[in-house]
Amino acid sequence: MSAKSTLLVFVHGWSVTNTDTYGGLPERLRVEAEAAGISIQIKEIFLGRYISFHDEVRVTDISRAFRTAIENELSNLLQDGSRFVCITHSTGGPVVRDWWHRYYETNTQASICPMSHLIMLAPANYGSALAQLGKERLSRLKSWFEGVEPGQGVLDWLELGSKEAWKLNSEWICNGGSQIGPHGIFPFVLTGQSIDRAFYDNLNSYTGETGSDGVVRVAAANLCGTYIRLVQEAPQPVTGRRGEFSAKNLHMETICHAPNTALRVIGGKSHSGDKMGIMRSVKEKRNDTKSSETVNAILECMQITTEKQYEELCNRFRTETEAVQKAEQLEIEQKLFRSDICFVHDRYAMVIFRVQDDEGYPVADFDLVLTAGPDADPNHLPKGFFVDRQRNSISPQTITYYFNRDVMKGTEAIKDKDNSLIREALPGAEMLGFRIIARPDSGFVYYLPCEIQSSSEMLQTALHANSTTLVDIILRRIVRKNVFRVDKVTVETKRGSFKNTKPGDEIVEG
Repeated sequence: MSAKSTLLVFVHGWSVTNTDTYGGLPERLRVEAEAAGISIQIKEIFLGRYISFHDEVRVTDISRAFRTAIENELSNLLQDGSRFVCITHSTGGPVVRDWWHRYYETNTQASICPMSHLIMLAPANYGSALAQLGKERLSRLKSWFEGVEPGQGVLDWLELGSKEAWKLNSEWICNGGSQIGPHGIFPFVLTGQSIDRAFYDNLNSYTGETGSDGVVRVAAANLCGTYIRLVQEAPQPVTGRRGEFSAKNLHMETICHAPNTALRVIGGKSHSGDKMGIMRSVKEKRNDTKSSETVNAILECMQITTEKQYEELCNRFRTETEAVQKAEQLEIEQKLFRSDICFVHDRYAMVIFRVQDDEGYPVADFDLVLTAGPDADPNHLPKGFFVDRQRNSISPQTITYYFNRDVMKGTEAIKDKDNSLIREALPGAEMLGFRIIARPDSGFVYYLPCEIQSSSEMLQTALHANSTTLVDIILRRIVRKNVFRVDKVTVETKRGSFKNTKPGDEIVEG
């Protein structure tokens, strides 16, 4: 294989039953690459056609099957040390990431990964808000499925805040970035933020959610995430109040930022469909100018060979993404015989909270209160900043919040082309904090309320536009001494029931 020759592997998303999901992208890339002097050899691998619809099949199972498929189908092409470029769509992104993470990133005995570039189109890296709707409701959504029943095993991974997605993403964030480069892989995320109104489902507002492509949020696709670990301080007795203790403060113990990873928001593209879908709408002919932005971005990714080139592309993609999001901030849908409808496309942030105690037990019953301002008052949060909240159905200690980052930061006034005011300028919030009230809050074993005071530092740390932050909150498990007592036996000692024992005034240390 010559130096310019590239082996290209396509991995489609979930619930696909026909290779037309790729649209004309494989052929179009060949044509465009030849014009650019790049020779492309295409090899397609099909995973979801027969296994992802069964409830017992999980993402990890599919990644294992991907490993076997690579060994069986490509081993003869990789014997000379050649590597392949992988282009994925939707759930294909997490599948290939799990394969790479499992067999190469964390395997110290592994040889160099045969995949050199991972180009993910609309990947559900942190999941999708749609996944919690359930199999019956999802199976009829045209924006995601194509006449098949979804498998519960994959849905569990895709639900926001799943433990599998948390593990994969937290380890990616905290590993320091050494995995990016010519001896690791070069990862890229290309995603849209436009809604194909033909696929909008009036019963499921997520299909028209701003900041998403109708299925996956930009913040959930982007790999540039943050991990924060907050630990509650040790309990101290309350002066003058016998038997009462306080542990008011949460302290920042750990903060990690993911390595700089290429993100490019593509203008005018939605998740699926042959009209706007980021993959399927691409036509084979070069006169398809609507997909030139997608194709050119893929070709740019494929030609990266050094860390310096990658860093330069990350910066260029960031500038181009800012331009696209500014251009698409105001969408006006014209209606015949009715008033036009205006949609404001701000930039959004996702924060996924996981609450557990210092013994490792999940805390599922809690109130999470957001605060702002110097007085840590929820009423100081700006109107319109909060968009959605979703608790994971399998791991209820995990809850995902979706915020309008631009509203939190403050925005200029928005006007249409006729200079008519669409939205007034918004001042935003200068601070952000969290307050946790967990239950049980009394008894033999319980939890004390705590908070991290609102501050500008927390706002800047936790909320990044187009990004997801994972926040681990570790509470102190308060145990009263009367959970276990040892009574000395004497002639005066009376034996009997202790079922009415009270918790007492003292607590167990440590």
